[in-house]
This record gives sequence, C-alpha cells and structure tokens, in this order.
Amino acid sequence: MTRTKARVAMLSEHASPVALLGSEDAGGQNVYVDQVARNVASLGFEVDVFARLDSEQLSEETEWAPGVRVVNLRAGPAQFVKKDPMWHYMPQFRDALLEYAHRRGRRYDLVHANFWMSGWVACQLQPLLAVPVVEIFHALGKVKRQYQGDADTSPEDRIAVEYSVIEGVDRIIAQCPHEMHELVTLYDADPAKIEVIPSAVDIEAFRPMARDQARAELGLKQNEWIALYVGRMLPRKGIDNVVEAFSLLTKRVQAPMRLLIVGGETTDGDPMQTPEIRRLAQMAEGFGIRSLVEFPGKRPQHALKTFYSAANVSISTPWYEPFGLTPLEAMACGTPVIGSEVGGIKFTVADGETGFLVPAKSPVVLAEQMERLVADRALNNRMGRAARSRVERLFTWQKVGERTVELYESLLRNWPAEKSQAPKRNGKAAIHRGELSPPTKIGKQLS
Repeated sequence: MTRTKARVAMLSEHASPVALLGSEDAGGQNVYVDQVARNVASLGFEVDVFARLDSEQLSEETEWAPGVRVVNLRAGPAQFVKKDPMWHYMPQFRDALLEYAHRRGRRYDLVHANFWMSGWVACQLQPLLAVPVVEIFHALGKVKRQYQGDADTSPEDRIAVEYSVIEGVDRIIAQCPHEMHELVTLYDADPAKIEVIPSAVDIEAFRPMARDQARAELGLKQNEWIALYVGRMLPRKGIDNVVEAFSLLTKRVQAPMRLLIVGGETTDGDPMQTPEIRRLAQMAEGFGIRSLVEFPGKRPQHALKTFYSAANVSISTPWYEPFGLTPLEAMACGTPVIGSEVGGIKFTVADGETGFLVPAKSPVVLAEQMERLVADRALNNRMGRAARSRVERLFTWQKVGERTVELYESLLRNWPAEKSQAPKRNGKAAIHRGELSPPTKIGKQLS
C-alpha cells in the first residue's frame, strides 16, 4: 500500500523536465525524469525534482504537475553549461539542496539520483538525511570510454566516482538486461542491488495518426518513401551512418525518397548554430543527395508525433545507447525502427518483427534493410502495427511508475536494517569514497 505523502528528492543536475528536448545535453534523461516523477506522484508520493539553475529567467521552484515540483538550484553560473564541466559545481549543487530543504522545512524520505554526478551528490547527502538512495546512471563511463576513446570528454574522476556510487547506494535501476550485465561485469556491482525497470513512452502523446495527414501538416510529398532520424545532434548518435546508408539506398532503388533529420540547437536547423548539422549537410553534399536531406531543426515533444507518423521508418544507429527513447516513440506511432544492435535498442526493437537490428557503423547493412522496407510496403506496414502493439504491452510509463513505487516502498519498509546488513563488495569503491571530491575538496568538510 502506498505511503501517501512520502516525499522523494529526485536529483537530475543537467536534465530538467523543463528543458526543450533536442537541444545540447537534453534528451532521454529529461523525459525519464519528467515521466517517472509524474507517475510516481500519481501513486501517492510527492516529488521534488532538483536541477541546476541555467537561466535567470527561471524561478527557484515551479509546480510542474500534480504532486511534482521542479526546484532550480544555483550551482555555478545561471546559464547553459555543458554537461561534463558541470562536475565542478556539484558541491554547490549539494549545498544548495540542503539549504533549500532547511529553508523550506522539507523532509525527504528517499533520494532518487539520475546520472553519475547526481549519484555523487546523493551519496554525500545520505548520511545527512538518513534516507535510502536509488540510482539510475543513464550511461556508464566505462562503456562511453570504450566506444569514444580519446573523444570522450568525461571528467577523469567519472569512473572512480561511479564505483563509489555503485557501492554507496541502496538500489540501482538498470534500464535493460544488457545494462545490468555491464554493471556486474565492468563494475563488480552486486546483482542483488540491481532492479531492471525499462524506460517507456507516453502512448497517449505518441500514437499513430494518418500518414497522409501527417505529411500534409509538414508539407511533405505523399508519394515519397521517408526515412527519419530524431534526436540529439552528436557524433556518437551515428547520424553520419544514416546519411551514408541513405545515399547508398538512392543508388540502389529508383523511387522518390527523402531523409528527415530532426534535432539541433535551433528550430530552423541552422548549420552555423549546430556543428553536427553542418557536418552532415556537407556529407550529403559530397554524396550528391543534399536536395533529398532535410534538417527541420529541434521540435518540442508534442510535435514529434507528426514526424514519426509521416515517416515510413525511423532510424537510430548510435555507437552505443544505454536505452534510447526515440525508438520507442517511433514504435508507439506505428512506425518500424531500424536500430543498431547496442544497449537498450536491442531490447526494445524486436528484430524482424517491429523493425530490424543492424551493426553500428555499418551503412551497407543499414541500406540493405532500408531497401527491404522500400520494396515491401506490406512488410513496412505490418512492422509498424507490431511496433505499436509491443509498446502497449511492455513499455508504458504507467508500468514504470508502478514498478518504481514498488521499489521505493520496499526500501522504505526495510531501510536502514537492510543498509546495515549489506556486505561491502568492491574494494576500489571503498578506497575511492574517501579520496574523491570535485575540485573544491568540499567532500572533506563532511567527513
């Protein structure tokens, strides 16, 4: 039975529900925080979402949804800061949260941290608040380094901090079985601490609409076969792979077609404001397909349904992806997905049923699977219907909210007895816990 009015502090330093999706460092985590907060609140909890203040135009707190308040904490300059440098402001973020709670007379029963930096803050807060802590990483430093190599801009402390967070928190949410495997094999995480709770999609906001209507609203031609990418404009998202595959497709198939790439820093797809758009446009020019590739720019969440419904296929082939929400959004709109066989995508996309799985960085294979859908419109439509059905069965935010509340309530019933009995598994984490803190060394002040 739900503990009515138990209060959760949900930490998400760089990903606020208020942020417009599609801009830099805004994406799936923003959606997760928004939807989990809403659905947990609908089941009787109160949720304060703590994010970093990134604009003087924002108030300290906003009543975001029934039972959900977004609190903007002053930590560093009140302006956009890229995600990685934000690590330096985490001591201020922690102290601002404590000051806010004291000033407002707020007592929290549980902390739910998102990403490794908020995980560090949560572990710092735990002995002061004396509450259980739940962590969801959204991405893991070791996996990112494996795929990005020297291009990885993460702070050098990240992996060591992740070890410490894994050791210190009470529960870890993994978004798919593969993420649980990575936590256990790469970080020696205790499997008993890990709960697999997939992320999801709002099936009311994302639902099929008539393709001809969607295309008419977007000013697209009715007779074209349309491929779509929606998401952040980052090299690791593998959008160049999509452009190259589309160029191969145009040489193999004589049919009218178009590629839409939705995202970026502006609503007009300005290549000067989004370097990745500039790079992709130059690629398309080199392949001789620039006239077939459009960059509509970033779009708010409510507008994406029209793009998904207008497309014949949605493509997501990142180098790595801990979960990936855009494939689920497309599937919910009745659009099949071709995704790279990595992370959560190989869990959400049923290969051969709701779309296809392909190796990352393999434009030839991607082009072949796209060609199958161009050649067989019946298969294309059948996969779209199966995609919607799969989402309705397995990936709704209501289910995520229910399972998250079950996790919360289990911890609230058994903590702190469970905490005191938990064995120490990872020697690395125990060592790092005492040594690591951001540059201000503020962690020593709490010891």
